[in-house]
Amino acid sequence: MEAFPRTIFDDVHQQFRSTFRSWLDNEVVPHHEEWEKAGITPRELWLNAGKQGFLGLNVPEAYGGGDTDDYHFAAIMAEEIGATGVIGSANGITLHNDIVLPYFLGLANEEQRTRFLPGMVTGEVIGALGITEPNTGSDVAGIRTTGLKKGGAFVVNGAKTFISNGINSDVVIVVCRTDPEKGHRGISLLLVERGMKGFERGRNLDKLGMHAQDTAELFFSDVEVPAENLLGEEGNGFVYLMTNLAQERLGIAVGAVAVADAALHWTLDYTKERKAFGQSISQFQNSKFLLAELATEVQIAQVYVDRCVELHCEGKLSAEQAAAAKFWTTELQNKVVDRCLQLHGGYGYMMEYPIARAWADSRIQTIYGGTTEIMKEIVGRSITK
Repeated sequence: MEAFPRTIFDDVHQQFRSTFRSWLDNEVVPHHEEWEKAGITPRELWLNAGKQGFLGLNVPEAYGGGDTDDYHFAAIMAEEIGATGVIGSANGITLHNDIVLPYFLGLANEEQRTRFLPGMVTGEVIGALGITEPNTGSDVAGIRTTGLKKGGAFVVNGAKTFISNGINSDVVIVVCRTDPEKGHRGISLLLVERGMKGFERGRNLDKLGMHAQDTAELFFSDVEVPAENLLGEEGNGFVYLMTNLAQERLGIAVGAVAVADAALHWTLDYTKERKAFGQSISQFQNSKFLLAELATEVQIAQVYVDRCVELHCEGKLSAEQAAAAKFWTTELQNKVVDRCLQLHGGYGYMMEYPIARAWADSRIQTIYGGTTEIMKEIVGRSITK
């Protein structure tokens, strides 16, 4: 079936795609298995990415960045990471670029920008976002970590878990309660830096997939964070999170479609070559029907997500549209990868095949960034209010 032509990328975008894909093929793919076993990517990868201009594309030129607010470039990076199957090794870069940096760009004062942004562009300063806690999950309003004022500082106590870039990060945007009496209006964002006394990292968590993406527990015991490390206005943290989560969820959706499409192509190639009972597996009616179903659904998802990217670039993508994109595409990703693994037979269970790695990497997609259930709640509220 001929694929729908995509119209959201121009020649400059496609040139960037070619450059980024070449970098992945040469600098990431050959080392992916090694980094998966190590459970972390080396800091040299970040410096390499910074040197090539792949970090901080949306950072102003004054701080060394690419000086573009065109989200198409971020979407291309997410797509190529998914297509090459190196999600664990390169996902931290998209987190740094598309989830952490927007908080700095939208909220940081001039002193904070000067202090952090140049290093975040070169790869010398790696960012992370600390939201999730052991007992809160997707319930942002239920966080318990506190950052109480004491003199000219905020004293942070609490714990975070499942924090991507948790081991490598040099600065963590920590979501905490600076006024526990005000509910979600008492939540603020504090910049906790590597080396601050009382800030400790726990285990590099052993996950089902995405092994090269360092994911850690973070602990805060009377960490004195200076007042100048308050990001944005005190008490507005919850609002800031709700504003930025739409882009995070769109990025997950973009990657989800890319992985589903890659899995489909791997499987088409495999089923055409693999023979059973005197014919290729692709010629069995069950295979044809299943592949037809999956190919159709992936194309439908691509069209919807492309429209979401357009709306986001126009500043018109709603939280509900982003939530719908996130839950539908990630559920589809898991469906496609699972069905494609089945068509690989026993070989699909072998980690030397990309479909097996994709199956393990994909399972988290319906959980992080807001679970499918929370996404449906967001969409449901908007259509029943």
